[in-house]
Amino acid sequence: MERNPTRPASEHTFEEIVPTGEAPQRNLAIEDLSKVRLTITADLGSCSMLVREVLELKRGSVIQLSKLAGEMTDIHLNGLPLARGEVVVIGDSLHVRIGEIVGQEPASEEGAAGSEYDEA
Repeated sequence: MERNPTRPASEHTFEEIVPTGEAPQRNLAIEDLSKVRLTITADLGSCSMLVREVLELKRGSVIQLSKLAGEMTDIHLNGLPLARGEVVVIGDSLHVRIGEIVGQEPASEEGAAGSEYDEA
């Protein structure tokens, strides 16, 4: 296989980019983001296995995870911490009941019934 001979780099000049029209007058509003799809994941646990153990897995095998039933699980939004919650089974599927939002103070007994926006 024959290699292409190397060429010395040559100097290039680029034309200045000049806007051809006016910039849009409309600013992005938070409502514009309402249809953006985000990925939410819940950490159900993990485990460490030997290669031999992985090779022995078959349909019906059960893998014991590090989390206990009823233990709070981490919830991530596009890979970033969002909340912690409890895994619950409703019908035939798993769901997560949010117990706390990351970065928010726990609700006090007085404020637990409503939100700061409920004032009339």
